[in-house]
Amino acid sequence: MTTSASTTIEAPRPQTHAIRVWDWPVRLTHWSFVALIPAMYLTAENSEWGWHVRLGHVLLALLIFRVLWGFVGTDTARFAHFVKGPRAVLDYLRGRYDYKRNKGHSPLAALSVLTLLGLMFAQVGMGLFAGDPYDGATGPLNPLVGVMMADTITDTHEWFYYVIFAMIGLHIIAIGVIGAMQATSLIGPMIGGKAEKAPSVEANQPTPWGRALAVFAVSAAIAGWVYVGAPPLT
Repeated sequence: MTTSASTTIEAPRPQTHAIRVWDWPVRLTHWSFVALIPAMYLTAENSEWGWHVRLGHVLLALLIFRVLWGFVGTDTARFAHFVKGPRAVLDYLRGRYDYKRNKGHSPLAALSVLTLLGLMFAQVGMGLFAGDPYDGATGPLNPLVGVMMADTITDTHEWFYYVIFAMIGLHIIAIGVIGAMQATSLIGPMIGGKAEKAPSVEANQPTPWGRALAVFAVSAAIAGWVYVGAPPLT
């Protein structure tokens, strides 16, 4: 009599799993920037100065929030997590970066984030001092600078938008090219918050809602203070 040994076939282990990579504050600020930048350009082009100034202060609040959140937010939101040195950028350009084993911004994307934040801060900062007091289109801090300085700032503020648009264009092109090279979507995770990563990669920590709301309150308060002309606090 012959017996046949039963063979157990193990199911293949998944190569990736969907994990949380972006918290909602990062996603909210990201898509708010996408909406606000063209909106502010259009309001300026159509001389809708009231809306232009109000939207500018919304942008200021969000920029302040994103910077503060870069220090106290979740893992992938923190600058310390994704801002790397020149060596990391060179390794990335040489192909020594595994998207599936890393979460958050790549070393090159980190430079793009810092550049865009810096350019938006510069544009908003100029807007606060720009304008002509005789046509009603002035920033709340315009009285703090002289007329000639205000004229120079205003002229720069008007053409500086094209620098921002150029950087946004490069950012979009990079997202398309890198996404195609990695055969993955970089936009999807910024919408839904999750991405496919290697099994060894842990999910980003849950969003601390209380901390996020507190940081937003501080950011809105600073922007509101600037909106009314940054009066002395004493």
